[in-house]
Amino acid sequence: MNASWKRILISHVIGAAGGAIFYYFSLPLPWMLGAMLFTFTAVMLGLPAQTIHKLRTPVIAIIGVMLGSGFTAEILASAGGWIVSLAFLAFYMAVAAALLVPIYTRIGGYDRNTAYFAAMPGGVNDMVIIGEAMGADGRRIALAHAARIVITIAVVAFWFRVVLGLEVSGNLSNGNYDPMGLCDFLLMTGCAVFGTIMGKKLKFPAHALLGPMVLSALVHVTDLTHSVPPSLLVNICQVFLGTALGVRFVGTPKGMVARSMRLSFVATLITLALTLIFAVAFHTLFDQTTEQVILAYAPGGLTEMSLVALSMGADVAYISVHHLARITMVIAFAPIILKLMLRRGI
Repeated sequence: MNASWKRILISHVIGAAGGAIFYYFSLPLPWMLGAMLFTFTAVMLGLPAQTIHKLRTPVIAIIGVMLGSGFTAEILASAGGWIVSLAFLAFYMAVAAALLVPIYTRIGGYDRNTAYFAAMPGGVNDMVIIGEAMGADGRRIALAHAARIVITIAVVAFWFRVVLGLEVSGNLSNGNYDPMGLCDFLLMTGCAVFGTIMGKKLKFPAHALLGPMVLSALVHVTDLTHSVPPSLLVNICQVFLGTALGVRFVGTPKGMVARSMRLSFVATLITLALTLIFAVAFHTLFDQTTEQVILAYAPGGLTEMSLVALSMGADVAYISVHHLARITMVIAFAPIILKLMLRRGI
């Protein structure tokens, strides 16, 4: 076994051990959060961790199929009631930008473009790609968002599990699905494969997640299947995702990591506080529970927050649509906001 495969094996063993330990102690979202924190710690201690980047797309596709199974005809019938919530999301984003971007420019010393894409809660890959295309520092953006996702998942999951006493388990199946037969297997495999291709062709953000999720939602809404991917497979995918998040910090100077973590910690806590204010103040107007609005507005990644939502039996459709809308807003409004920042000297 060459050195590269040894690093890959050791990294995922550490991730699996972290997931198993979190699961043993009934900690929230154990397989992803445990793997993520254990791998991150190992990397900070000097482990030359590594993952198989080519596996990320099929792993994300499997998660997309799982998330799509949360869509039902009844849920889609209520989608019209989300318009007010989505409108307030745009206001939430504007307030977040006004509060967070100055933290990165004035305290962190980031340039305007880097500060904007580091501060705004979009997907890691989307923010890095778009940010670099506009002249921003992709490494700092990746650090900011990796830290943000780690902090958000930890805070949100522990808040629901420890403070509110709600179930945030590692088992993403609620037991109400049909057993998987051959036709179900072929159907969901097709959702994963063709959904990924479709998402890429249509240039979806997070195409490997959204494409399969859309097709899976379609086959579940139309009652072609009521099955879901096996729990063991989904747990393995969570371990891989958690390990991959930890591996993102490999090769990054500890000083840069520490500074980015401090900035992200402050920025994320401000955003989470803003999320809580909106959820408590407006959940009745949105006709949603406070918990639903927190998960929809929280500054985590689309994949990660959808997993949290699914693990606690929340409305995945409502939450994933809001995270998708937020990513779209961040990208669409970037040129306008950056021009306003330049005029105001931020």
